[in-house]
Amino acid sequence: MRKSRIIKFFAAVVVSSAFLSVCLWSQCTINRQDNNFFREDVTGERSYDDHMNVPRGTNSIKNKDTPAIKYKEIDCVINDDYAIKCRRDGGEVYVPFRFIQDYFEIYGSVINTDGYDRLEWQHANSKIHKPRLKYSPSGIFMSFEYYNVEQRDRVKCISGFEGVPVSTQWTPEGHYYPIQIAQYGLSHHSKYMMDGEPDVIILEDGEEDSPADWVVPEQRSFAVLKNDVSKFSNVVQFLTSDSTKLPGIRIVADEKVNKYVTADLKFSTNGSVTVTVETLSTVVFNLHYVLSNTLIMFEGKDIYYGLGDTRGRWHHLARDISIDLQKGLGLRFSKSKRIKMKYQFSKIREISIRGHGYLDNLTLSSSAHLDHFYDAANWLVSHQNNRGGWPIAVRRKLIPNLLELPPGWYSAMAQGQAMSLLVRAYLKTKAKKYLIAAIDAMKLFEISSEQGGVLAKFAGEYDWYEEYPTTPSSFVLNGFIYSLLGLYDLKETASGEAADMANNLYQRGLTSLKFMLGMFDTGSGTFYDLRHITLGLAPNRARWDYHTTHINQLLELSVIERDPLFKTTADRWTDYMKGKRAKHN
Repeated sequence: MRKSRIIKFFAAVVVSSAFLSVCLWSQCTINRQDNNFFREDVTGERSYDDHMNVPRGTNSIKNKDTPAIKYKEIDCVINDDYAIKCRRDGGEVYVPFRFIQDYFEIYGSVINTDGYDRLEWQHANSKIHKPRLKYSPSGIFMSFEYYNVEQRDRVKCISGFEGVPVSTQWTPEGHYYPIQIAQYGLSHHSKYMMDGEPDVIILEDGEEDSPADWVVPEQRSFAVLKNDVSKFSNVVQFLTSDSTKLPGIRIVADEKVNKYVTADLKFSTNGSVTVTVETLSTVVFNLHYVLSNTLIMFEGKDIYYGLGDTRGRWHHLARDISIDLQKGLGLRFSKSKRIKMKYQFSKIREISIRGHGYLDNLTLSSSAHLDHFYDAANWLVSHQNNRGGWPIAVRRKLIPNLLELPPGWYSAMAQGQAMSLLVRAYLKTKAKKYLIAAIDAMKLFEISSEQGGVLAKFAGEYDWYEEYPTTPSSFVLNGFIYSLLGLYDLKETASGEAADMANNLYQRGLTSLKFMLGMFDTGSGTFYDLRHITLGLAPNRARWDYHTTHINQLLELSVIERDPLFKTTADRWTDYMKGKRAKHN
């Protein structure tokens, strides 16, 4: 009898446990941080908080006047296409957030605060930047102080010789993309305007009675002071082996904070500069800046950047060592974020020089914004052709086999952003070469797309400056507005006929923008271009980051022009980022 009772008792326990497990599995736990999670929205409609009360840690919803009700699993059929599993509580159905996230293209995640979970979601994943009260051609450009061009995946590296980004956009080999170069310069100018002068550690400037504490590897090597007539100052003359496999003349740095290396160099023979860095995992890499045309190369623990053949003339070097390290490691570990984190920059251990030549103004600094700004501006001056443009060397397939641009095309966005950069370089230095280049950049604005320029006409009347000057025209919005900002910067800076021409082009473009702006409004977002009008194709909706760019551009124009059209349109487009839509009939 006792045995039978024991068996019956355990059987009852097993059945009860199984039943309890099924019940618990079918329930849905809701954790709330506070009773204000669901709030009254701006339309005045009542939110869930008006009729629901969900205590923390419960697995059911309990109305104020009724007992708790358990969830029940049901099928939800979506547009007769497919079914998903949902949960039902009386008359209410709860749909999985993962489905909502994908189906409605929203962004969100569960955030844990003080031990309690809450779901936070947004309709958009980009940020609007409030414009400044005044806009100046010498000031910060839009919100570019937040841009980090060199960190982008589509930037292969910063060229050792040119000092500007090399883009992998549309080709893995890399090319100099004028839009990216202009943005690089504008971002560093804007950062400089925000941050001011950097902290600087001078390692060697040739101004002391003797060279700095250089470690010389052998008797045949030396580092001595010598007067340089061209620089009107003393510099360090050095001589050592030019092989990167042998020790060079080196100086200990041991610096974690100031990770920018700048120096003036003139090599008489073959030579190099090596920056030895340590990562967070204490692995040591050598960054070699060598007299070579090789863009970038990774070999063992050595990363090489080519400086070109600069023998016999001074070359200014300004490098962000952490970026150079990451771009080099990217050649080997491009698909592993974990390894990239492991090899993050920790500190500069030492700097070495090799070969025979001269060195001046070797520093470590917290930033090198002005150096990068001038590198970009100087690249634009030296690479502008006789048409006033910067031809783009790769094929652009806006719509394959339909809208394609062969190598050598021009972009109104490149021309406009280059103007904005060159104007700022001119206002900073008063060097006429920058203003002349900005003025010459206007030439292509009066040449039609069919003839190799950037000018298109909408309805045969309204001038549009094309980011991608295809035939038929595509009418890309953000590139057009960037070109207007460039023309505005130039008209405010130039004088005489150049100012008149810039003003004329700007006003014609502004008239077109006011007339055509509504065509880019979807009622819940914006269009990137007007291919649905010019080609009769499906519309090309703007991603949220481009939609945000449209808003930021209109807000900037509202400061410049004080036209309510730009502000009211920007406000409506901002509402779209919160899930609001235009009214239907």
